[in-house]
Amino acid sequence: MAKHGKRTRAAREAVAGKDNLSVEEAVALVKSNATAKFDESVEIAMCLGIDPRHADQMVRGTVTLPNGTGKTVRVAVFARGPKADEAKEAGADIVGAEDLMETIQGGTIEFDRCIATPDMMPIVGRLGKILGPRNLMPNPKVGTVTMDVKDAVAAAKGGQVQFKAEKAGVVHAGVGKASFDEGKLAENVRAFVDAVQKAKPSGAKGTYMKKVSLSSTMGPGVTVDVMSATGNA
Repeated sequence: MAKHGKRTRAAREAVAGKDNLSVEEAVALVKSNATAKFDESVEIAMCLGIDPRHADQMVRGTVTLPNGTGKTVRVAVFARGPKADEAKEAGADIVGAEDLMETIQGGTIEFDRCIATPDMMPIVGRLGKILGPRNLMPNPKVGTVTMDVKDAVAAAKGGQVQFKAEKAGVVHAGVGKASFDEGKLAENVRAFVDAVQKAKPSGAKGTYMKKVSLSSTMGPGVTVDVMSATGNA
C-alpha cells in the first residue's frame, strides 16, 4: 500500500465525512487544501446520467467563464490569406495550413485550442486521429470551425472552456485557479454547471446530473450538492 505524505494525509482528513457541500463551502475547502508550491488549478467533474455512445445522449459545448480560467491559452488557427492575417491580428499563437498540418503530423502540438475556417477542413480532417483524442479537433458545434476567426480567437483567449462527455458520461474542466477569490470561483462553477445543464441532450432519461465534485490539481475531491450547483438550493 502506497504511503502518503503529511500534506496529502492532512488534505484527506480535512475533507473526510464532508459531502454534498454548497458551492461556497466546497470552494473554500478546496482552496484551503491547495497547498502546493504552484498555483493549483481548480477542476470540476460532473457525472451525468447519459450514455455518450448514443448520438442523442452526447453532451458537448462551450462556456465563457465570467472570471476566466487563469490559464494562458495557446491558440492555433488553420487559415489562408486574409483570414490568416485576421487570426494573427487577433492574437493567435500559430497560424498555418499544410505547413501546420505537417508540424502536427510530426508530433509537435504546441497549442491548447485549434480553430479552422471551413475551407481548411479537408486538411484538418487528416489530423482526426491525432487531434480527436486530445479534444482539439475543430468542430462547428462549439464554434471552432468558423469564418469569424477574430471572435473565435478572442473567445479562446478570454476564458472560454470547451466540454465534452467522456465514455463514462463524465464531463470535467478547469474552472479557475486556487488563487482566485472564493466568490469568483463560485461564479465560475455555477456558470459551468449551468452550461452543462443547458446542453442536456434529448435522449437523456432519469436523473441528468448525478454527481458534482471539485478538486485542486494536487488535492482530494469534494462533492458538491447538485441543487446548490444549479442555483436551486
